[in-house]
Amino acid sequence: MKYFIASDIHGSAYWCEKMLEKYKESGASRLILLGDILYHGPRNDLPRDYAPKKVIAMLNPLKNQIYAVRGNCEAEVDQMVLEFPVMADYALLSLNGHTIYATHGHLFNEDALPPISDGDALLHGHTHLLKAEKLERDGICFYHLNPGSTSLPKGGNPNTYAVLDGDTFTVYDFDEHVVKEITLL
Repeated sequence: MKYFIASDIHGSAYWCEKMLEKYKESGASRLILLGDILYHGPRNDLPRDYAPKKVIAMLNPLKNQIYAVRGNCEAEVDQMVLEFPVMADYALLSLNGHTIYATHGHLFNEDALPPISDGDALLHGHTHLLKAEKLERDGICFYHLNPGSTSLPKGGNPNTYAVLDGDTFTVYDFDEHVVKEITLL
């Protein structure tokens, strides 16, 4: 199975449309959304073409292809308008023998580990900073994966998304350049 992964759309119809084009081109079977789908939050500037209702209209037709987790900007009202579950704090994914703990990153992250084991992957957004690295914390070696932000990148990073295909996690910019990559062993 091939997963397309995006985080922190923050209501940008412009970036959501670009993301969905890349998702369709990728041939991935699932779209993983790591939270902060509709709203920009008080700490962020408005993203380009801020239009949460347009984002809703683009995502709802794909409801059977989307796995999503709750970001710190999601609220119960979001679940009322989105036709796929968005209120879970995490999801456990399995791909080619790898266990992937997918979350937004505001509750669980590389400094506040969820229940993971050696060789597992922690996949989150929230920071708007892309990551593809192997870390050791509390005696546990794990993969730290972050697709960056679709609409509001930080730290000088470009707007990005990721694809997890087989054992390889690749972060791309929207010009299809590989920005970061790691192979899960």
